Order: sequence, then C-alpha cells, then structure tokens
Amino acid sequence: MALPIARTMTQADAPTRLSAIRDRIAHAEALAGRDAGATTLIAVSKTRDAATIQPLIDAGQRVFGENRVQEAQAKWPALQAATPGISLHLVGQLQSNKAEDAVRLFDAIHSVDRPSLVAALGKAIAKVGRAPACFIQVDIGDEPQKGGCALADLPGLLAEARALGLPIAGLMCVPPAGVDAAPYFALTARIARDHGLSGLSMGMSDDFETAVTIGASHVRVGSALFGARD
Repeated sequence: MALPIARTMTQADAPTRLSAIRDRIAHAEALAGRDAGATTLIAVSKTRDAATIQPLIDAGQRVFGENRVQEAQAKWPALQAATPGISLHLVGQLQSNKAEDAVRLFDAIHSVDRPSLVAALGKAIAKVGRAPACFIQVDIGDEPQKGGCALADLPGLLAEARALGLPIAGLMCVPPAGVDAAPYFALTARIARDHGLSGLSMGMSDDFETAVTIGASHVRVGSALFGARD
C-alpha cells in the first residue's frame, strides 16, 4: 500500500519513506521471480533544493535523477563532494547544446531520442573522454507532444548511436497518462529484447511496482519519496 504523500521530506521521515519504497520494489521483484536488487531506484529530485535532498542522502540513497542540466549544475557538485558515490541520472529532455555539460555531470542520460542529440553526445563524449550510459527514449504511446523516438525510427537511431560510440544501456519510456501502464511497459520490454538491450528505464511513483514485475532495471520515483510538489 502506498504511503500518504507528505508535502515535505524531513530528516526524520526520510528513512521510513525510503525503506517503504525499497520494500515495495523488493516485493514486486519477488512476485515476478526476479533476483533481489535487480531494480535500481532513481530518486527524482527535480525542483527539490539541497536541504530537501540531504535527508534522503543521509538515509542511504545514492542514485538521483534530475530533469534539467542547469538545475543539476547548481546543486549537485556540492552534494556529491560531501557524499562520494552518488550517481546522477538525467531523466528529462536534453537540448543538443547542453550535451557537453550533461556528459560532464551525469552518469546516465535517459532521454536520447533524436539524431541531432546522438551526434551532439557523440561529439561531447569524444571531447570530454567520459561516456555516460545512454537510454534511448521511445515514444511508446505514439504521443508526438512528448519526447521520444518513434518506434519506426528506433533501428536507425540505435545504429547511429552505436556507430558514434554511445554506450547504449537500454530503452526508456513514459506511458500515456491515465491508462493502464502495463501493456506499454511490456511492449517496451519486448522491443528492447528484439534489439539486444537489457536496460529498461520505466515506472514512476504511480506505477513503479508494475514496471518492476515486467522487468524494469531502473524506476524513476519522485513524489512517493519527496512528497507532492508545491
């Protein structure tokens, strides 16, 4: 059962919230017959300031997700300096002109979705000498207003990314809102298998347990950990 969502994360309730989410992930893994610990929890800290994030770090969380390069640059270098071992993932859309900044800061980029971005990332990786894991975001619900590569364009985009040396970890998806996410997760998993990809970045606060049972390697959980945004 989901915990009530408080409006703020405090030092006192951070361990309880984190433990509850981890327990729900573990239960979903067990139900699906998956190995314990097969799913990485990404705590999505977009719009949260350092003071709000710190209690979750103190509780033991080490993988965080951000939506914007500039926001992450403003708060994460100091947090990472104070607590070694934090892994930072970009889970929001990335502008091609921010590719080099993203390569320098993030350990994984979950929103690679077009040839121009693939080219910019390839150039940045060659220049910086650092190669974040890359997930190709697919438009699994055929929603043009969202980011994501059209399914028909995926083989070509994967070929371009591999040719430029991007380390492709897997696929990322955001199913349509207000519908059962399971068929979209299952389709993403099947497409990933067809292309020899094992990573699946899928599932957020409302549906991460479903994603875990279908094989998610990474779930992106924000409000269930931090509380509702103002």
